[in-house]
Amino acid sequence: MYKANVSFICAIAAFILFIDHQKTIGAVAVERVKRADGEKYTTKYDNIDIDRILTNERLFKNYKNCILDKGKCTPDGQELKKHLGDALATECMKCSEIQKKNAGKILSFILQNHRDFWNQLLEKYDKEGNFRRKYEDGADDYEDK
Repeated sequence: MYKANVSFICAIAAFILFIDHQKTIGAVAVERVKRADGEKYTTKYDNIDIDRILTNERLFKNYKNCILDKGKCTPDGQELKKHLGDALATECMKCSEIQKKNAGKILSFILQNHRDFWNQLLEKYDKEGNFRRKYEDGADDYEDK
């Protein structure tokens, strides 16, 4: 009878530990979701007309100068500059889908049309060469126009 009580108590203790462990796992999962959601970049500027900026030499130059610390920044330019290094390093992990699409369009445009700007971006945001090694395969096919 004593062995039965010990087994029963051990079973209950194991059950309590299991339930407590499940609560901890659930809390950790909820915290990860909260952190992942909280770590996204603002979508406040997702509706900016990227094509207009890329095709307007004056606008493009203003953004370029902002990013390279050579000119004033608009609020959206300041936001871009603030997160650009992190976005490049993390493959835009914190980006919205619109931001990811626009980033691809912008980087492609810069590689094809403004190779000097591309090199300046890498000098500023990729001092260790990680981004260059990861993404620049085939970029030598592009020439500055």
